[in-house]
Amino acid sequence: MLGSIEAGGTKFVCAVSDEEFNLIDKTSFPTTDPKSTLKEIFNFFDKYKDIKSIGIGSFGPININKSSDKYGYITSTPKTKWKNFNFLGEMKKHYNIPISWTTDVNAACLGEYYLGSAKGSNSCIYLTVGTGIGGGAIINGDFMEGFSHPEMGHILIKKHVQDKYEGFCPYHGDCLEGLTAGPSIEKRYGVSGNKLDKNHEVWKFISYYLAQALVNYTLIIRPEKIILGGGVMNQDHMLSLVKKEFKSLLSDYVEVPNIDDYIVKPSLKDNAGIIGGLVLASKECGYCGKTY
Repeated sequence: MLGSIEAGGTKFVCAVSDEEFNLIDKTSFPTTDPKSTLKEIFNFFDKYKDIKSIGIGSFGPININKSSDKYGYITSTPKTKWKNFNFLGEMKKHYNIPISWTTDVNAACLGEYYLGSAKGSNSCIYLTVGTGIGGGAIINGDFMEGFSHPEMGHILIKKHVQDKYEGFCPYHGDCLEGLTAGPSIEKRYGVSGNKLDKNHEVWKFISYYLAQALVNYTLIIRPEKIILGGGVMNQDHMLSLVKKEFKSLLSDYVEVPNIDDYIVKPSLKDNAGIIGGLVLASKECGYCGKTY
């Protein structure tokens, strides 16, 4: 059996599966304080004595540097109760099994790479556009990481000439996340995006900003797939708007795959992160040597 934790800023999802990633059990609960949340995690996994490994994809920023004293910590999160919290260390105190650790978007990217929209590709990017924006990239089976994990949601972009909103990011104001994530819609107009007509001006702004980001990622990484998930992308019209803006901004400067195969939605949908955690667990204990 394998275990997975999708540690989100709003809720946690925990699951166990067999070695082929068939789900056996799954639960979710709100993200509160670390002590209460860990109690829920332990109550779930303690029922299963045969778990060989657990994969964790966590909200962040997190420390992924294994040579650091703070490896396994959630670091500079705006969720104050979780700031500088040794999440991985607390898990290892309770479970004497291999535990793998990465970001929530890396885990989702991994799920889509092995079993979802990027299956069969050598490289992909997964970008989630929801309450915040985060991204992960895989090249030849490995996460793209250096000193730490990417923060794709905080790249700087050009403002649309008609958009007067200043952005909500507490660090950068009008970065990609500050102008494009779900809260930016409500702060502009006082209502959530799912209450706005598909012809509302905000979708013109958001598709323009997302397309800029995808052009930047394309020019730097040259992935085979870009997968767009998250609540903002659940608007049915968004994908086609982003593709249209992307083609206009890229202007055929470099070759990319057919646009409908290149910029896609996650086929694992809301399970991408939890499946990715199971793949992480599988890799950690040596099961994932084959191509699924």
